[in-house]
Amino acid sequence: MLPNCDIMSQDDFFKPESEVETDERGFKLYDVLDALYMDEMVKSIHNWMNSHTCSAIVTEEPQNTRDSVKNTEDVCILIVEGFLLYNYEPLNELWNRRYFLTLPYGECKRRRSTRVYQPADTPGYFDGHVWPMYLKYKNELEENTSNIVYLDGTKPQEELLSCVYSDIIQELQMLREGSLKA
Repeated sequence: MLPNCDIMSQDDFFKPESEVETDERGFKLYDVLDALYMDEMVKSIHNWMNSHTCSAIVTEEPQNTRDSVKNTEDVCILIVEGFLLYNYEPLNELWNRRYFLTLPYGECKRRRSTRVYQPADTPGYFDGHVWPMYLKYKNELEENTSNIVYLDGTKPQEELLSCVYSDIIQELQMLREGSLKA
């Protein structure tokens, strides 16, 4: 839907299982920053930014949302997805927009149970590690990070996509207006 758009996943920066700490219950502590090569992620984002020299120069007024996208084709967009992005300070200066999907306990546990992980979740892992870490990091976000759009993860994907897409189009328009003033 967005031209010149790339996606980077925090999951690609997990340390090997042998380097991930284990707690006293035998749970591998994947839902913490220390389980990830976060410095490598920052470098990868900077490398992407340095290698994409797209500009936000637009020459005509958009008539509708589709025209808005066409008129911003010289803008490069990197979507970075992950569960601990806003809890790592070196990344916080890079974001134009921040989105955080929220889920209630039951729905989160249900969804987690349908996913296949390597290594597989051990019994009690969700309640003993995943959910407590979600709450911990979400509370840190609420206390320390501003400008986050909280999205209700129980809403239909199409509705969430529409919300984020509209917001990105608005950001592109602001970039466009800024480039016309420059």
